[in-house]
Amino acid sequence: QVQLVESGGGLVQAGGSLRLSCAASGRTFTSYTMGWFRQAPGKVREFVAAITRNSFSTTYADPVRGRFTISRDNFKNTVYLQMDSLKPDDTGGYYCAAHRGGSIAMVPNYGDWGQGTQVTVSS
Repeated sequence: QVQLVESGGGLVQAGGSLRLSCAASGRTFTSYTMGWFRQAPGKVREFVAAITRNSFSTTYADPVRGRFTISRDNFKNTVYLQMDSLKPDDTGGYYCAAHRGGSIAMVPNYGDWGQGTQVTVSS
């Protein structure tokens, strides 16, 4: 089990960039594939990106592929989400979580959710 704390959200104009961080505590961080999800007001939480425990493999949702980059630093127990060319549709709460098994893009297959960080992209 890990405890996760997201940071780095904020207000940015369309076309801008933000870098989100997810700091983990607990010795088992390096055991998990980690994922980022987002949730816009009135919408369900959706998959954004995931990275395997050794960073060998990354997966992205179609709407963010080519604009977002997920990475991790296992020495710092932190996973990052670099978001470039932001669009108003990227607005929402962004959450990180630890993958527990099964499909990598499914919310129920993750646990130890952080409290989230808000991203607002103005047009």
